[in-house]
Amino acid sequence: MCDHPDCSEPGEYRAPRSRDRLNDFYWFCLDHVREYNKAWNYFAGMNDQEVERHVRSDVVWGRETWKLGGRFGDPGEKHAYRVEDPFNFFESEEEDEAARRQKRQESRARSDGPEMEALAIMGLDYPVTLEEVRTRYKQLAKKLHPDANGGDPDAEDRLKDVNRAYTTLRKWLS
Repeated sequence: MCDHPDCSEPGEYRAPRSRDRLNDFYWFCLDHVREYNKAWNYFAGMNDQEVERHVRSDVVWGRETWKLGGRFGDPGEKHAYRVEDPFNFFESEEEDEAARRQKRQESRARSDGPEMEALAIMGLDYPVTLEEVRTRYKQLAKKLHPDANGGDPDAEDRLKDVNRAYTTLRKWLS
């Protein structure tokens, strides 16, 4: 039966009893649930600051939040929180990252891939650093630029190849 006084209709529609008991319901007929929902205010009895705090808490589902890097240890400490990693699955030191990058480059260098072709186009030999590639690119761009070659189409084509090679090497070395 409908929970509204003096109503004998079947109570088919549920409505929460209060914001503190959202899983406890009144059961109303259609007319009375509409009336109840029009009048019910979830935030009744709360001031503006309480409403704001509640809304902000709901944004993160009531979980605690903190500034990025500010929860564990000193904010300035690079890896203030650590995962115990006895098998070194999660190496995190910069030297380890540099070593992994070097290994990736060496494994790529063993093959005749686009990186080796790009090095050949730029007239460089492996191993090479990004700074060496940039320096060589600047030299070739000045030498092969159409303004420096009177619009020579061969120099223009060679510059296009150098640009592609530079893009490839830049991606590879970063």
